[in-house]
Amino acid sequence: MTSTRAVSADVTAAVDPDYPEVHDRRNNALAGYGICLKKYTGHGGKYAASDASAEYVNLIRRAWDAAGVRWQAGSMGKVDEGGGGTVAKYLAALGMDIVDAGPPLLSMHAPYEIAHKADLYMSYRAYQAFYSTSL
Repeated sequence: MTSTRAVSADVTAAVDPDYPEVHDRRNNALAGYGICLKKYTGHGGKYAASDASAEYVNLIRRAWDAAGVRWQAGSMGKVDEGGGGTVAKYLAALGMDIVDAGPPLLSMHAPYEIAHKADLYMSYRAYQAFYSTSL
C-alpha cells in the first residue's frame, strides 16, 4: 500500500451564505470555482485524519494544471463546527498517498443538495487527469 497513490472522490461543503458562521471564507471552497482539493481531513483540527504530503499534493496540482482543470484548495470548515472525514483517513493509515477531492455542495446532506455544473465538470476532468497521468 505504501507505493499506492489515490484520490478520495468525495464532495465538500461549499461556503453557504445562509450559514457563514460554520465556514472560514478564506479557507473553504466556493461553488463555481472548480473541484476542491483537501490536503487533510478529520475533526478537532487534524485528529483522526489523513494528511497528504506536500510532494503528493504537488503531483496532483501539476497533473491538474497540465490538463487545464480549474481547482481550489479548501478545508473541512471551522474546527469543531462540522466537517469530518472520508475513507481517506483509513487508507492513509495503511501508508497510502491520498487526498480528498470533489465538487463543493450547498446544503450537504439535505433533501436537495446543490452543486454548480462547472464544479461537476471540473471534477470529471480532474479524475480523468489523475487516471491518465503516471503519478
